Amino acid sequence: MMINDNEPELVKRGLLARLRGWFFTGLLVTAPVLLTVYITWAAIELIDGQANKLIPAFSTWSLGDIPGAGLLVGAVLITLIGAVAAGFLGRWIIRLGESLLNRMPVVRTIYGATKQILETVISAQSDAFREVVLVEYPRRGLWVIGFVTGATKGEVARMVPGSNVNVFIPTTPNPTSGFLLFCPVKDIIYLDMTNEEAVKLVVSGGIVSPPDRGNVAAKNVKKAAAKKVATKKSAAKKPAAKKAATKKPAAKKAR
Repeated sequence: MMINDNEPELVKRGLLARLRGWFFTGLLVTAPVLLTVYITWAAIELIDGQANKLIPAFSTWSLGDIPGAGLLVGAVLITLIGAVAAGFLGRWIIRLGESLLNRMPVVRTIYGATKQILETVISAQSDAFREVVLVEYPRRGLWVIGFVTGATKGEVARMVPGSNVNVFIPTTPNPTSGFLLFCPVKDIIYLDMTNEEAVKLVVSGGIVSPPDRGNVAAKNVKKAAAKKVATKKSAAKKPAAKKAATKKPAAKKAR
């Protein structure tokens, strides 16, 4: 019987490969959780610190030592500001503040752009970034992920023939930058994936791919059709079995 001298080395390599695989598996499991907890905790501490600055007596309250109390206070303050802004006095104060901001050269640009983006995204009647589409870009045969930000309106809609929509094409790995395209509706493909799944696909560079919901839906339809056929067959067999059971006693009587 021959003994191979490379067996201990192979065992070592196999053990190291397993340890390395376990390490990366544990890293993939724990890293997202730890990062989420860290970022959430840092945001809560930041907001709590701002609450202490806005309300000097906040640290002396019984709730001041509870993490997240500043977040709750901030939400209450924002709600109160919104309630005041909905009234006549609040609207007058807002118009006065906006007129002052619009007179400042740099500040008016930042304020105008931020306000327009927030009004577009937060508005309940807006369909911005709710639909994920595929667009042929930058040439025929190449496809990119895009987000429909609304229907094309104004001078662009008047100058471009046909029915068009505004599509934002994000870049990888930074989805906050990208391109704005005015695409004909007939040239885009609507997808079933959610916005979060599309952003993950873009940020990861195609590594994280969402599941194919269309394929799952087709399988569910096939399963439902098979169940219907099975129920029809079982329903057809029951009357035949009853007829056979009634025929047997009649045959015995004839004997």
